[in-house]
Amino acid sequence: MTERLYYSDSYARKFTARVRERTTFNAHPALVLDQTCFYPTSGGQPNDRGTIDGVPVEDVIVRESDKAILHMVARSVETAEVECEIDWPRRFDHMQQHTGQHILSQAFIRAAEALTVGFHLGIEAVTIDLDAEKIAPSVIDKAALIANDAVIANYPVRPWFPTPDERARLTLRKTPDVDGPLRVVAIGDFDYNACGGTHVAHTGEVGLIKILKIEKQKKGTRVEFICGERALGDYDCKHAIVSQLANDFTCGQSEVIDSVARLRAETQALRKELRTVRDTLLDYEAAELAAAAPSLNGWKVVRRAWPDRDIGELRWLATRLAASPGVVALLGSSGEKAHLVFPRAADVDRDMNVLFKSAVNHLNGARGGGSASMAQGGGANATMEQMQKVLELAQESLLK
Repeated sequence: MTERLYYSDSYARKFTARVRERTTFNAHPALVLDQTCFYPTSGGQPNDRGTIDGVPVEDVIVRESDKAILHMVARSVETAEVECEIDWPRRFDHMQQHTGQHILSQAFIRAAEALTVGFHLGIEAVTIDLDAEKIAPSVIDKAALIANDAVIANYPVRPWFPTPDERARLTLRKTPDVDGPLRVVAIGDFDYNACGGTHVAHTGEVGLIKILKIEKQKKGTRVEFICGERALGDYDCKHAIVSQLANDFTCGQSEVIDSVARLRAETQALRKELRTVRDTLLDYEAAELAAAAPSLNGWKVVRRAWPDRDIGELRWLATRLAASPGVVALLGSSGEKAHLVFPRAADVDRDMNVLFKSAVNHLNGARGGGSASMAQGGGANATMEQMQKVLELAQESLLK
């Protein structure tokens, strides 16, 4: 078995090791070393990265067959003794997040009697799944306060393999069913939990613990949070956004929410007014189209195409035109997603769906359909010239 140096010293960044085995895994060259500081993906924590003799380490896993640690490297390494270096920023980030998770899990026990049943350390955020279906916002705030108080207290973090007698005296958050030695991580007298991951030496190194989001799960609650450098980066980003908004609104940062609310209310009022004006204009346009339509076979036939016209406006015009007795309309819009809308008045004896399906065949890739009184569709690319031709052919079919 490879000696796992990160168990005794998670701060070690460089080490020397001997290659015990050269193999491949998923078509990647892989090494088994006699000792390693590289943490393999396990227990919700991602693997370390770094270099072995200058060759990038792309992944580290535990081989299922014999529990050996495989170091997947970018290319083969032939030397017997290798110089290894951990990607320290990545390692320390994982140490901050993982220790922060232990603290927050204990905080939710104290604030809500909610146990952590799942943990995932992601690239951008960390999540824990709690066994409580509903947690009040005030309780979530209380848990966050307890967690950050534990950070400020700067408790020592001690990982070790207790003797059977010591284990019997410990009250762990969760005792896993494992054979052999059990590694425990103690955070002062604040929290005791079984864990094989890497951790900081004192809780003060975790930095700020910030809860970002709460999501309901089937039978529990998911808490998304970040710690340390991630929390600082999140604050920097949000501070920049708020500062920019305050500058745009020419107000103080504390007034941004009120300014946004006023802008939203003004925008909603303007949209309502714009819809009213647009609807009035469309009513006038429909009336003008109907009045100017030529009488053909006893019907008023409106044939009109526009470039890139909104489908919603076409439908509005179609509805208004269909309300006028004796009107048949052949409406189209050219562009990347061309549209056809064929309505008729109730007193016109023609099946517009049949007419539409005949016309839409002339637009490659267009689809649609409808009823005898109105059919519509499109989606294909069509020029104005093509659209005019399609409507012309539709009119010819209409009058046959």
